Amino acid sequence: MTRHPLRFGKVPNLWLISDERNDRALDGALSALPRGSGFIFRHYHLPGADRLARFQALARVARACGHTVILADSALTAREWGADGIYGAPRALYPRRRDLIQLATVHSMREIGLANRIGADAVLLSPTFSTRSHPGSATLGPVRFRMLAQHSRVPVIALGGMDANRAAALQWPRWAAIDGLS
Repeated sequence: MTRHPLRFGKVPNLWLISDERNDRALDGALSALPRGSGFIFRHYHLPGADRLARFQALARVARACGHTVILADSALTAREWGADGIYGAPRALYPRRRDLIQLATVHSMREIGLANRIGADAVLLSPTFSTRSHPGSATLGPVRFRMLAQHSRVPVIALGGMDANRAAALQWPRWAAIDGLS
């Protein structure tokens, strides 16, 4: 039987994204998230076997907390590793895989349109605010973020410099963070 938690539920409001710099805090951060949140495992810095081992360890913690587990990799790897879905640029998500949740990372109207066409389950729209990952880069800001978000046919998750205070100021129910949640 195929797992696809969003078929019968909703897109989680809160998403923790893994990164090399928050690795040591991830076990505790996953446990601190509200039950039913989401976790996106990236860990691009690790070689294959180490990446798989770290994914398996964190996925156990996340699932024990009732979280959705998404892998930033191919659909094939996500299926092999037992992830609930995949995360990436819209064109990397094509063709649509009905057995996997597909989260598209978008930054423009063109990418939102592509995510709409491929049938992504949700989009992560960024960078909403400035981030440690990309210091000095242009950001969307609240006005442009909302303008772009209204064109998405699927739930929009705010990403980029997000934390609880910024999510409240933005008055946006769905958000994701690396530093802001770890």
